[in-house]
Amino acid sequence: MKVADLLKDGFIISDLKGTGKEEVINELIDLFKGDPRVNDIDKIREAVLEREKIMSTGVGKGFAIPHGKTNHVNEILGAFGKTNNPIDYQSLDQQPVHLVFLLVGKDNLVSTHIKLLSRISRMMNKDEFRNSLLEAKSNEEILDLFKKEEENYFEV
Repeated sequence: MKVADLLKDGFIISDLKGTGKEEVINELIDLFKGDPRVNDIDKIREAVLEREKIMSTGVGKGFAIPHGKTNHVNEILGAFGKTNNPIDYQSLDQQPVHLVFLLVGKDNLVSTHIKLLSRISRMMNKDEFRNSLLEAKSNEEILDLFKKEEENYFEV
């Protein structure tokens, strides 16, 4: 499974409106309202926010990867958002967040979930890629950047 495949159906927000961690997470989760792959959107919200309570998913360098696992989805889901306004995310490096990648896994697809988390982290660790995402003006441009960057990785 490719990261770009998770985003291709319009699960990108190029200008997040939320001003706090939970608002931004909810804004991304709300993209899945009415999605046939979702059995209970409130359970998704609960799984992601519960995971966030364990330890902040603000991993540093202006990036966060909120995630959770639940059997209330039929497959792994992903969404990406960026904001021009810094978000206090209680990140590990104490820096504000501008880029957020939401990943929602299914309980019985743990291996794929972990591989995707790892790939997203590796991609987002590249300064040039992060900077390109910050400069992107549209959802299409963001998706193209993910597709291009992912060409550097093997299939999950």
